[in-house]
Amino acid sequence: MFADVILPVPFETFTYAVPREMQEQVVEGSRVLVQLGKTKTYAGVVLRLHTQQPEGVQIKPIIQVLDAQPIVTQSQFRFWQWIASYYLSPLGDVYKAAFPGILKKAPTGSTKLNSRKKNQAEQAQTLTGDRREPLSQLNETQQKAYDAIWQTWQEKDITLLHGVTSSGKTEIYIHLIEQHIRQGKQVLYLLPEIALTTQITERLRRAFGNRLGVYHSKFTDKERAEVYQQQLTDHPYDLILGVRSSVFLPFQRLGLVIVDEEHETSYKQQDPAPRYHARSAAIMLAQQSRAKTLLGTATPSIETYHLAQQGRYGYVPLTQRFANMQLPQIEVIDIKRLRFQKRMKGAFSPRLLEAIDQALQQQEQVILFQNRRGFSSFVQCKQCGWVPRCQHCDVSLTYHKKMNNLSCHYCGKVYPLPPHCPECGNKDFGSIGTGTEKIEEQIQKHFPQARVSRMDLDTAKTRAAYEKIIDGFAHFESDILIGTQMVSKGLDFDNVSVVGILDADTMLNIPDFRSYERSFQTLAQVAGRAGRKNRVGKVILQTRSADAPIIHHVVSNDYPAMYQEQMQERQLFHYPPFHRIIYVYLRHRDNQLLQHLADQMANTLRQSFGDRVLGPDRPPVSRVQSMHIRKIIIKIENSASPAAVRAALIQAQKHILSIPVAANLNVYYDVDPQ
Repeated sequence: MFADVILPVPFETFTYAVPREMQEQVVEGSRVLVQLGKTKTYAGVVLRLHTQQPEGVQIKPIIQVLDAQPIVTQSQFRFWQWIASYYLSPLGDVYKAAFPGILKKAPTGSTKLNSRKKNQAEQAQTLTGDRREPLSQLNETQQKAYDAIWQTWQEKDITLLHGVTSSGKTEIYIHLIEQHIRQGKQVLYLLPEIALTTQITERLRRAFGNRLGVYHSKFTDKERAEVYQQQLTDHPYDLILGVRSSVFLPFQRLGLVIVDEEHETSYKQQDPAPRYHARSAAIMLAQQSRAKTLLGTATPSIETYHLAQQGRYGYVPLTQRFANMQLPQIEVIDIKRLRFQKRMKGAFSPRLLEAIDQALQQQEQVILFQNRRGFSSFVQCKQCGWVPRCQHCDVSLTYHKKMNNLSCHYCGKVYPLPPHCPECGNKDFGSIGTGTEKIEEQIQKHFPQARVSRMDLDTAKTRAAYEKIIDGFAHFESDILIGTQMVSKGLDFDNVSVVGILDADTMLNIPDFRSYERSFQTLAQVAGRAGRKNRVGKVILQTRSADAPIIHHVVSNDYPAMYQEQMQERQLFHYPPFHRIIYVYLRHRDNQLLQHLADQMANTLRQSFGDRVLGPDRPPVSRVQSMHIRKIIIKIENSASPAAVRAALIQAQKHILSIPVAANLNVYYDVDPQ
């Protein structure tokens, strides 16, 4: 007997012989210990058992069986295979993404896995108790939306809940979860950011007690493995709250998938592979499980809204804020004019400083949004203009004043601040641009009595750090919260009366076809953090493009106008939702050779796709970790066969990699890039 085994390496499967004494123990979905190469051993998962011996290769035997029962179900394998096929990624990469690290490692303790599962099953009575608190009643508007969702599910499996910020979508989710659990179904509740799980966890815990399991990367490997294993017992969690990796958990009776803030780019995995979109993956997971999907947001992605307008998704609008709260008043401040008049005080307009001062005097809180971390974008020699750059990436280094160092935000390498300019010897450097760290320094100078906290990737590296910042602000331990996009993603703070958007233009000028849509979503979401509990909030939106159409769309909260404008451009230039986009990336250490190979790859692809192929070109950052990069763009009609597209891409990849000089070339794909 032979076993096709998936290993945590970027390949499909490897075939191993099943020793006679193990044939009763090895089952599809169980982990086995195997050797790869001369010295390495891995914990792999058995995908398939068969009797067909591969020809021309030496077959190694399985060393050890690690599980008495499968820990990957057949439904999970179907899901893995869809991910691998759609996102053009080997099964080995899917396996790496799907499993907690501890389950992928060759064990010292993995043989104890089955006893742990048994103990959990014995102790799982704690998971079967009823919820702790009765659910609050839905108001009239929420009840109408709740009923409308159920009605759309009679005909459609997927529904978009388009509710303005603070409209009470979460309460509707909780009632839907309750109803599905009563029906004996499991629910997956997805959030885009770990920071959001901090606030929502306690709310769900009060409603569902120990029926709730939480799963995300800020938990330890052991904690995530325990949640995974619990899902395989006779008493799994009824409700899983988590971020994108939660789609890979085993579900035995999934009935509902909720994708909250469905528009968020955080749902798209960038690196490493598989570069899947959790929203699309969740929809497929639900379809394979015959479950319903609810997509919720105040600012839908254009693709989702388009499908709802076409009638392919159900559509439920929720246009009123909870308890009749009014949307915040947005004041647009032209900082281009103010800078010309020399009236700006650092990053702050006089109007924003006035609004902050008023809020602090009234013991209200303030959120300041700056979409760039660090102290400054880069430093520059004041004499010759030299800018320090990363040795391994084609980017300037970001200055972090508190740590007094320069950091590459692509490879993570940290450099000391040079004592003098290597070009001219000058010792005087100036910082260019403004990050959250500089905003924090400036705001403390303007308001020395205010308690200030900052939330970005530098201050919130761990789960404990996230929770400390969010809980501290929620319990009024700080007056002003400064943050990057983390502060825009659905956080609820009752005492926030002022939101300052310090530089809206940093998003508008990104060279990407989605920049207009993303800017609208981010600005609208940040603005939605203001004005809770019977008070109209103020949003001070600082921009150098005060007359830009997007600013007017945000001020008037006119999503349909933004949508219509973007749809005309998207159709004209063959972008989603009218066409699918696939990026083909090639990486190599030799820049000249890479260009030659990229040209050949593009020419090969044109034989299949014709003028749908654009490039190759250099991406904005064309070298990362000493690897030079080229990008090819393919725009494909929605009617094209995914299987045929995949076959053509794989054939082109095999052809280019067969060239002797391409031995160290890396080719990978980004399907439906965000």
